[in-house]
Order: sequence, then C-alpha cells, then structure tokens
Amino acid sequence: MDASPERLDHELYLANRSALIDYAARILGSRDVAEDIVQDAYLRFRPGQIERESPGQALAYLYRVVRNLCFDLLKRRRVETRAQEDPPAWTISRELPSPEHSLLYRDGARIAADVLATLDEDIRIAVEMHRLGGYTLEEVASRLGISVATAHRHVRTAMVKIALALDMKDG
Repeated sequence: MDASPERLDHELYLANRSALIDYAARILGSRDVAEDIVQDAYLRFRPGQIERESPGQALAYLYRVVRNLCFDLLKRRRVETRAQEDPPAWTISRELPSPEHSLLYRDGARIAADVLATLDEDIRIAVEMHRLGGYTLEEVASRLGISVATAHRHVRTAMVKIALALDMKDG
C-alpha cells in the first residue's frame, strides 16, 4: 500500500522539524520565533501539492521556505525599528521662533547686508562665495584671480567688520 503524498510530506516534515528549527534559530537568534517560522513554513509547504521527484527535493524546498520566511521577518523588524527610531520630519513639532527673535534675526541680517554693501567688490564677492555660496577658499581665489591667502584675508576682513557692526548694535 503506497502512502499518499500528503502523508509522505508530513512524515518528512516531522522527521526534520528539529533540524529546521535549529536552522531558523541560527538565522533569527530565537528558538521560540524559529518554531513559529517552521510551523508557518509547513503550512505554506502545501503537502502533496508540489510535483517533486524525490524527498530530497521536498526537503530542500522546505529549507528554502524556512530561510525566506526568516529573512522576511528580519527585514520587517528592520523596517519597524527604523520607523520607530526616525519618524518623518513632518511629524516632529518644532517650536516657532518668537516675533522678537525673528525681528532680531532680520535686524542682524540687515546690518550684515549693509556692511557687505560698503566693502570693496572683491571682498564682498569673496565673502558671498565662501560664506553664503559654500565655495572653498581655493575656488574663490581661482574665480577672483587672487591667491588663497588673499581670499582668506578678504573673508576674514569682512567677517570682522560684520562682527564689529553687530557688536555695536548690541552694545
């Protein structure tokens, strides 16, 4: 009397269940979760419904299902952890600056712009490129046809003048 394919698959599962759990536990780091994964793998295995030439193929398929379920779970955990650690920026409430702070900031920016307007063109361009445009001193020097030391001196001169003007406002 030949055994049904479902029965053969069930016996294959039972004979290899502990090895499958060990395999899943090595991937997941938890024997309890591994047992759940192996049970789920058996349910997805659909006993008797897959054409196989040998029990070895069925076992290999079962191991592949276990491995894929483990990786799916690990991926899901990573996504969930990342979602908990880094909420989207739009969900974080930020305190708006007070009107006084906004006014002081605008006043400081106006003073800096007034100082920049009084500077020589090369100095103003050097400061705007370096401090506002994010260019390196080498790029500023190349653009203006001056040495890097001169570009640095232009930026430093302008920043000192702006700082002095802001200090006079505060003092």
